[in-house]
Amino acid sequence: MKDIIKKSLQKTYTYQAYKDLVKTLLLEGKSTGPNQSEDLTNYSLLNDKRMKRLDKTINILDDTKQFLKTIKSPQTWLVLTEGWCGDAAQNLPVIHKMAEVNSNINLQLVLRDENLELMDLFLTNGGRSIPKLIALDKDLNILFTWGPRPQTATNMVLDYKTKHGSLDAKFKQDLQVWYNKDKGESIQNDFKELINKII
Repeated sequence: MKDIIKKSLQKTYTYQAYKDLVKTLLLEGKSTGPNQSEDLTNYSLLNDKRMKRLDKTINILDDTKQFLKTIKSPQTWLVLTEGWCGDAAQNLPVIHKMAEVNSNINLQLVLRDENLELMDLFLTNGGRSIPKLIALDKDLNILFTWGPRPQTATNMVLDYKTKHGSLDAKFKQDLQVWYNKDKGESIQNDFKELINKII
């Protein structure tokens, strides 16, 4: 496992470099990943705008900041993502702002479809769901994992699938509305719980 993690760490992007990559590909009419389609490009375009907006508007709560500052040893937050992924666009700006609070946190992003060996070690209910964050200590031991969305949103997904069998356009719209109202608070609460277990 550590060998796979090491290999992926050689292919990482900073948050800014990832956003620049997505933007550059969009200028060519492309999305990240080997599969190209008009839909994926349109999702990427929407997500690029969404992330720009969230970068300006997301606020990390004071108690979250205090909590993040209790991390005394270096950690790498390695996140599997793709530019077309709606959940990634909603959550990466919050993860980025949380990582900025403490210089012991090093946020690195990798593209899922270029790192399937790594992705397959961290499946969600058997699926390659993203974003997926793997928190590592300096020796590449796994401290915790998170993803692909805040627990509250995960519960919404499970409830909807139980009632309707699959996720449709209406649910996806409802999920976006939820993200807009939540303003990144649920993911902050998730991280406080996860970090509390390792402090």
